[in-house]
Amino acid sequence: MARIAAEASLEVGALIGKADVVSRIPWPKYVSAEVGLPTLEDIQRELLKPGRDPREAFEAPAFRDDIRKLEDLSPGMALEGVVTNVTAFGAFVDVGVHQDGLVHVSQLADRFVKDPHEVARVGDKIKVRVVEVDLVRKRIALTARSGPIEPRGDARGADARGPRRTEAVLAVISP
Repeated sequence: MARIAAEASLEVGALIGKADVVSRIPWPKYVSAEVGLPTLEDIQRELLKPGRDPREAFEAPAFRDDIRKLEDLSPGMALEGVVTNVTAFGAFVDVGVHQDGLVHVSQLADRFVKDPHEVARVGDKIKVRVVEVDLVRKRIALTARSGPIEPRGDARGADARGPRRTEAVLAVISP
């Protein structure tokens, strides 16, 4: 950039916003192994209209004002959040309580989802409902499905159908 400004007999700062000077610069002349023409075109656009953000417009999620910490959450609560990570088993969503919640792959859509990346990407705004809040382990279970929320069971991990498989195996092994 310094070389371009020097050849234009100006300082780098003097190029900013000067459309007449910037448009006369022979940009292809400055293509090198380190800097290609697309990069130089980006620099030219930035000099013409400085301060513009080339990223897509970002709308922040509407976090609820009454929810600031984990203890403020309760099952059934509807929230808006942002996907912060997508894994093979689901998506983590920031709902504004300094602890991301998990939307399990089975809870990402009203249809079968084999790969969470099919329906969720980092940065997506989504509407979720709280399924369960585990204050001890600081975990939030969320759902993006419509319809009633299915209870997940008690704190031990058992549900209406009986003990989990690991609990049943331990019961058989124990004398």
